[in-house]
Amino acid sequence: MLLIAIGKEGERSMDESVICPRFEKAMGMLSQRWTGLVIYQLLSGPKRFCSLESSMGISGRVLSERLKDLEGQGIVKRDVFPETPVRIEYSLTEKGLALKPIVKEIEKWSQTWLTVE
Repeated sequence: MLLIAIGKEGERSMDESVICPRFEKAMGMLSQRWTGLVIYQLLSGPKRFCSLESSMGISGRVLSERLKDLEGQGIVKRDVFPETPVRIEYSLTEKGLALKPIVKEIEKWSQTWLTVE
């Protein structure tokens, strides 16, 4: 597990543990509502906004916020195709695709341990 133990005067020890700031940031990002599901949907390839919206039952406003957040973090990229009408697709960057094993393990865990009510 990603724990860093810090003792007096900044020395590392096994007595006092604090969560690694990077791990804490990652968990905060992934635990934001809808974020994991957006990433999960994009694992299968590029999607248009309306496709993401209808597949998850998320409001357009919230989806827009999540996509902007993920784009700002370098996890999602937005491609604009100059067609008529303009076509916009969202896909995962290399950084986003690196989350695939994690998301797939969560999916596997959920199939084993959770029930749908």
